[in-house]
Formats: sequence, structure tokens, C-alpha cells
Amino acid sequence: MAPRTPLTDLPTHSVTNQPPPLENINLFELDAALHEGVTREGAAWAVEKIRRFGAQMGTAEMLQQAELANRFPPQLKIFDRYGQRIDEVEFHPSYHTLMHAGLAAGVHSIAWTNDQRGAHVAHAALEYLLVQTEAGVCCPITMTYASVPVLRNEPTLAAQWLPKILSDDYDARMLPIAEKSALTIGMVMTEKQGGSDVRANTTRAQKISANEYRLTGHKWFCSAPMSDGFLTLAQTANGLTCFFVPRWQPDNTRNHFFIQRLKDKLGDRSNASSEIEYNNTFAWRVGDEGRGVKTIIEMVHHTRLDTCLAAAGLMRQAFVQAVHHTNYRLAFGKRLVEQPLMQNVLADLALEAEAALLLTLRIARAYDESSKNKNAALFARTIVAIGKYWVNKRAPNLVYEAMECLGGAGYVEESMLPRLYREAPLNSIWEGSGNVICLDVLRALQREPEALQLLFDEIGDATNDRRIAHAISKIKTLLAQPEQLENQARQLVETFALVLQAKLMLRHAPAINAEAFIATRLDREGGFAYGTLPARPDCMAILRRAWPMI
Repeated sequence: MAPRTPLTDLPTHSVTNQPPPLENINLFELDAALHEGVTREGAAWAVEKIRRFGAQMGTAEMLQQAELANRFPPQLKIFDRYGQRIDEVEFHPSYHTLMHAGLAAGVHSIAWTNDQRGAHVAHAALEYLLVQTEAGVCCPITMTYASVPVLRNEPTLAAQWLPKILSDDYDARMLPIAEKSALTIGMVMTEKQGGSDVRANTTRAQKISANEYRLTGHKWFCSAPMSDGFLTLAQTANGLTCFFVPRWQPDNTRNHFFIQRLKDKLGDRSNASSEIEYNNTFAWRVGDEGRGVKTIIEMVHHTRLDTCLAAAGLMRQAFVQAVHHTNYRLAFGKRLVEQPLMQNVLADLALEAEAALLLTLRIARAYDESSKNKNAALFARTIVAIGKYWVNKRAPNLVYEAMECLGGAGYVEESMLPRLYREAPLNSIWEGSGNVICLDVLRALQREPEALQLLFDEIGDATNDRRIAHAISKIKTLLAQPEQLENQARQLVETFALVLQAKLMLRHAPAINAEAFIATRLDREGGFAYGTLPARPDCMAILRRAWPMI
């Protein structure tokens, strides 16, 4: 929150040529591509709700809460003052304020509690706005959202847990679920020796009754350990199995959920990530024994949507920080935004952010269509992996370029950009890094030939654009060499992503935006860095669409 009427006439100099604070703006209203996309992809009914949330996320108060939540990271309290084990994490009050705002808006619930078309699109739009203010709280909110389809597989658990999971309240207290008004859910899969190769997990599950087990083992990464329950994996005699671990046992005693330490991470500092141990830890089985990956993959599938939209949101906010600064900062007799080369850089960032958003919203629509259409479900599983890989690969360099637009002012912690920069690599790494995702796409295309056809159907006819036609030809050439496909998986996925984005830009963005995107991404008329658009685009027209306050 900006100080009130700070002094600008100082004893040695006057403070001039500085942009005003960027606060008390509506993040939704200023984003034409988002406004259009929400309506186009089926969530027009949610526009007013999204608009209100966009206004809330742009307030000075919320921006200050985000800054404080990152300045004062969570603290692990393994024991109480008497030496009794509690395994709790303490958060700064600002973190709880942000969690309450996200859950009250229904970021986690709107996709499941609203039967109207476009419910996942509405979820995507809300979280896209939340991540622009603070990404750390998106992790527990995403996992809570993504747990719902998995828990629905077990009617008894669903009846007990889902009403409070889907509540739009926030209850941070460490209490048995019967005493809480709302619940959040986490996911715990990876171990030291396996990482993404979860089939190498060694945590063991001992059956104690029909659906109750005791788990013993170590987990290398548990994000949001103060959640009320966790979907996790452990080995039974029949193989890797999915379980649900509550923080409290059915007799209302604390479960044996031992937090060993909190991770000291590059970014995502407001959110706690931890290593934990199960030692005779109570759990319910979810799904059949030996079918753990198949069961929990539904949660992974829904977190992938959010890892895609989170990257798009970070890109949007980085662009906004850059364009706001350059709109007010004077250099060499002009505002920076009026300098031709700066216009080129900013317009390029705007194109990248818009293409990321268009792809994300299209993926969200595929999720909405999945419940009633088998082909839509197959398409969603494939396109979300493509989107997750590519949008996240583009995010870190875009954030860096936006930081450079501010120069030294963007490199200090008082600006938002260092936080965005630290956050940018996270979603590419979480639940499967680049190679894992590309190999997932490859397996899907090889296992389900229909998935490949659905992608080509989405791309559609390219005869009217030689550049898109050339890219499609490149895809077909790669697919025709199966012995080289694993080695070339990244190139295949990247090309699919660019063609999908190009077609979405042609359909939904102004012609000038689509042409500039295709010329530089598919035809290589530009260079390799941002800011190398060809000379002909009207960069200011691109910028005025992306940021009407110019």
C-alpha cells in the first residue's frame, strides 16, 4: 500500500520521473483478452463474479497482503512449549487473508458447485486473477479443487469431506473435521529415490480393516502440510495404491503425520512445502489396490490446468508491471512507451501473454466438455499437457524481460518482479517437469490414436497460411519417424503448442496481433529474444488492446 503524500522535495533534490503506484485497479476490466475469453468459452454467467474478484485482487490492501505474506514466510512448529509433538505450520496473518479471499470467491469450488456450462473456465479466470496478486496461496487452493473428482470415487469419504471441501469459507484451525467449517486438501506423492517416477516409491501400507490402513515411509515433497487431508501413494501387496491421509484420526487424535522440515525454496515463499514421514499413519484406501496411479491421476490432471493458467497469470502481471512503468517513465525526451524499440519489446510480451491466456481458456473449456463427451475428455488430457509444457517454458524469460523494462527498479524486492521471477519456474517443475510432460504427450498419442486426430481436428485447415501449413508438415514429419520420437518429443510438443496458439490468435485476437505472433513464432521473421517483432506491426495498437490505460 503506497504511503500517503510522501515528500518529493528533499534537501538535496526533487523526486521526479517516477510512475505512480499501480494499485486499486480492476485486473479483469483491464484485460480485454480475458473478458472476451470468459464470455466466448462459456462462462458469461460468471462475469460479474469475476469482475468483482478482479477489483478485489487489484486493491492496494491485497497487494500489500501479498508482499507481507512473502516477506514473512511460514514457520514450522514441531513441538509445543512442553515438548509435546504438534507438527504445525504458522503463517503470517496476510497469508490467511489471501486464502480467505480466494476461497470466499470460490476459486476451488465453482467448477464443481455450478452446473452451468463454463464452470472450469470460470475457475480458470478466477485463479488467473489470484495468481497475479499472490501465487503462493494458489497451491493449496488448486489441490483442494483437484481433489474433488478423486474423492468422489469413494462415496463414504465424499459424503463426509466434500461438503466442507466445497465450502466457500476458510478455517485455518488445526482441529478435527467435525469442528471445522471448511477444509483444504493436499497431495503427497514423490520420494527421495524416485521423484517423478512414483512407481519407485517405497512407503508401505498395512491393511487393518476393509478400507483402513497404516502407512510407513518418507515423502520428499509435501506442499501445504497444514491441509486437513492428503491424497498420497503407498505400496501394498498388490502394488502402488492411492490413499487419503487425514491430519486427525477417526477417534479425534492427531494422526502420525510428522513434518521433518520446511523446504527453503527459490520462490513460492508464502506457501509451506515440506518433507514428511508416515509412521503407522492412519489412512483410507481410495480406489483399488495396485491402481494408485490410475486413481490419483485425476487429481494430477486437474492440477495441470492450474499450472498452465498460473504461468499465464504470472506472464500477464509481469507485462502489466512493465507497461505501467514505461507509460510514465521519461527517457531521452519521450515516455519509454513511446520509444520504438521499447514498444517492440512490450508488444511482443503482450502477444505472448495473450496467446498463453487463449490456450489456457481453450483447455478449460475442454475440461467443461469432458463430463459429457469422451472425445473432449481425451482431448483435454492431451492439450493440457501440451499447454503446461509450453506456457511454462515461456514464462521465466518473459518475466525477466519485463524486469529489464524497469531496469534497476525492477531488480529490487520493493517491486513485484523479483517475486514473479522466482515464481516463474515453479509450475514447470511441479508434478512433472518438461521431459516428463513431453513423454506423457508422446505416450498419449501412441496409446490413443484418437488423441492425435483430435489435435489435428482442433488445428483445422491451414491451407490459407503457408507458415501454419509448414508447422503442421513438421509435426507430421516428426510423427513419421517413431524411432526418433522420444528424442524429439520436446520439438513435437512445442510445435503443436505454437500451432494451437496461432490458430487461437487467428480466431479470437485482432488480425494485427495474430499476424505478428505467427510471423515471429512460426516464420522466424523476428529474432530469438523478445522485442524482435518485424517492422510492420503497429505496436501501439497491440499495446492499447493489452493495456488501455496507455
